[in-house]
Amino acid sequence: MNILLVAATQAEINPFLLHHGFQNLSIRKKQIGEHQVSVLISGVGMVATAFAMGSFCAENIFDLAINAGIAGSFDPAILPGDLCRVSEDTLAEFGAEDDTDFLNAEIIGLGKSRFSAGSIAGFPVYNQLKSVNAVTVNKVHGNEKSISEFVEKFHPQIETMEGAAFFYACEQAGLPGIQIRAISNIVERRNRENWQIELAIKNLNHTLIQLFNA
Repeated sequence: MNILLVAATQAEINPFLLHHGFQNLSIRKKQIGEHQVSVLISGVGMVATAFAMGSFCAENIFDLAINAGIAGSFDPAILPGDLCRVSEDTLAEFGAEDDTDFLNAEIIGLGKSRFSAGSIAGFPVYNQLKSVNAVTVNKVHGNEKSISEFVEKFHPQIETMEGAAFFYACEQAGLPGIQIRAISNIVERRNRENWQIELAIKNLNHTLIQLFNA
């Protein structure tokens, strides 16, 4: 299988890259078991991800794309260091306000704001991960009032800055896409002392290595 592995930053998947010999990304494609794996560092955020995916997929053909990275959790049952797979992702800010109501893109006819993961076989490690609903945002949350309002409106379990854009790009390219996220922090009033980015990256990369070894 020809697989595209996408991450917003190299740091998020660097242990996996070193494990498989992608030194400094001077090599961007390697055979890993039965799979030919290409690596794309998209940059952070929806715009960077959509552009990078569109450019790369216009020149290359893949059987599967995997978006891997860290995320924040709204769900008290999903803690820092936990791994999950995103079954549905929403462009949370894509729509319009009507006084106190929010009208998503579908309601006002602007397009699509909700995207789903592709169906895949042959990756038991992925299928065993906890399935979650995500939102993709331009601004990660760090204010108690805005968090409360956001949760009431969207009922998300996790938030990222790229996921829905990744799914959108996959959909436009006719490419099955899946998303694997490791939780780095609980979404709360901004407190970097509570973040566990190193643990999230460690667990994410352990899972990625297992994914291709299974």
